[in-house]
Amino acid sequence: MNAIATNLAPHSSLQGLTPRNDFRVIARWIQPGSQVLDLGCGDGSLLRFLTDELDVSGYGVEINDAGVLASAQKGINVIQQDMEGGLALFEDQSFDMVILSQTLQTIHRTADILRETVRVGREAIVSFPNFGYWPHRLAVLRGRMPVSKSLPFQWHNTPNVRVLTIRDFEALAPEVGVRILDRAVLHDGQSVNWGANWRGSLAVYRVKRS
Repeated sequence: MNAIATNLAPHSSLQGLTPRNDFRVIARWIQPGSQVLDLGCGDGSLLRFLTDELDVSGYGVEINDAGVLASAQKGINVIQQDMEGGLALFEDQSFDMVILSQTLQTIHRTADILRETVRVGREAIVSFPNFGYWPHRLAVLRGRMPVSKSLPFQWHNTPNVRVLTIRDFEALAPEVGVRILDRAVLHDGQSVNWGANWRGSLAVYRVKRS
């Protein structure tokens, strides 16, 4: 796996700030004009950004009513669907890129959704908050669930149903038929190139079907 600094040549239009730090990593792994599926698209901000900057086309999938409405108001083609039921609506390799942007930790059927993601897309991008980040470990040692920029909710109101580390994801990937192509680990928008599993708060992967 290559570090972000050596593998991601920036598009000329992506030099400025974007709405979220991981958007810049995601955008640099997507070719202009691609067909994109954003699973758990939230308010549609990522797809709107990719459409504006890279002229991508595609769909968002979101279950939350407010997210569906916000996406539609941004001009995003959005499908209201619970991903836990699978992605049978979409044929094999029907998108150039499928994105799970900070969505994986909110899904119960994690392995099944990862298999479906790489089935539907020629490639996929998966990002998630890293539970192995050192302040998270320290919070658990102190007897509390962590609260941070990457995990901003309290234990009792979090939408997250899974917590995972970078090592957890890299162990699971080959078990579910996912091949890791590239990895970027970030903290506060900066690339973390060593000690990633304890120094990085957010992990972003480019993957495909094995």
